[in-house]
Amino acid sequence: MEELSLVSFFSEDIEFELSKEEVAVRWVQNTIENEGKKTGEINYIFCSDEYLHKINLEHLQHDTYTDIITFNYCEEKLVSADIFISIDRVKENAKTFQTSFQNELNRVIIHGVLHLVGYDDKSTSDKELMRTKEDFYLSLQAE
Repeated sequence: MEELSLVSFFSEDIEFELSKEEVAVRWVQNTIENEGKKTGEINYIFCSDEYLHKINLEHLQHDTYTDIITFNYCEEKLVSADIFISIDRVKENAKTFQTSFQNELNRVIIHGVLHLVGYDDKSTSDKELMRTKEDFYLSLQAE
């Protein structure tokens, strides 16, 4: 009997489908387990800049564009969330940072997970640790 995945991918207001969903699901689950947590229900919602900007305004009162907004529903060791990712912003950031779209998307996907398991990026040292963790988990991401 196949196990029902708790990690799901959707798109809202854009046409986007994640390639190799099963690989991404295992990668996210392995990251969570490696950090000593359990995978709950995690929904990734891919959307446009405008859609995410609207969420940022309505829910966080931030009038800025961003690549990711994570709604954390974690309880103790169970990691659950809705994670909204702007595909427009990921494309722009990939150009800015001179990396592939897929690499930047993977970085954003795992960045959201790292926030959920307890990492922050407010201070310089926190940002450095977050980047180190991102790089580590990116290196484990199977193609």
